[in-house]
Amino acid sequence: MTSDKIKQFVCLSGLPRTGSTLLSAILSQNPLIHAEGNSAVCQLMWDMQQSCVLKAREQLAANRREQTAHDLVSAIPHLYYKDCAGKIVVDKCRSWTIDANIELLKKYVAEDYKIIVLERPVTEVIKSFARLYKENHLEKDLNTFLIPLSEPIMRSIHGIMAIKKQLTELNQSHFLFISYDELVSQTEETVQKIYTFCGWEPFKHDFKNVEIKYEEDDTVYGLRGQHKIRPTVKKAQNLVKIPEDVLKKCTTIDTLMGYLPRAEGAAT
Repeated sequence: MTSDKIKQFVCLSGLPRTGSTLLSAILSQNPLIHAEGNSAVCQLMWDMQQSCVLKAREQLAANRREQTAHDLVSAIPHLYYKDCAGKIVVDKCRSWTIDANIELLKKYVAEDYKIIVLERPVTEVIKSFARLYKENHLEKDLNTFLIPLSEPIMRSIHGIMAIKKQLTELNQSHFLFISYDELVSQTEETVQKIYTFCGWEPFKHDFKNVEIKYEEDDTVYGLRGQHKIRPTVKKAQNLVKIPEDVLKKCTTIDTLMGYLPRAEGAAT
């Protein structure tokens, strides 16, 4: 991937409610790094590729435009971030862990791709969503979060499981798994781990004055406060209780994933 402005394209993926907004805000303190909210790059690249191999296939083939198809998909990250100041882009999207999208990275971005995967027990993720819905005075059947392959949790779980099953075959240098607890409790060490993984030059971050540089409009998602962060990195208590049937399902998933469920007073 070559560009006058973007020197490296790093993916930030994994489960929701795992501190991706916090991590993006921290990384954005470095003027060389551009890390904003949920990105449309992955979806746009997928849609363009599908158009080229399906609806536009005949025209491209008849005019010997195979390279044009490749160029169109490859150009999307550059066009999307053409106005960003940082030379390193951290693209936030939960779908980057899906096999087909990893193939997009390998084919159109770089074979030496990097994906930071954020994890957290599903029990905690559900509790965090339950707190958000309560704060927004909205009703939500939490069981709907656990429908197989549904967004925003189960499709991400599927992607993470697929990666871990293939780690013995894949080059492990492509993936860095970070837990929510690591990010919040060992922030400086965790950020240093990310810098080492990505091959970045050291930068002094301020973990006591963290601000969102590129704020998302949560009204679009219909759930206010989901991308709100505290200026100082620290844990907070979440005393919201979830129904026993939901808790049982979450515990089953956490056991399968190797996550350790926390007590009812877990951090948000």
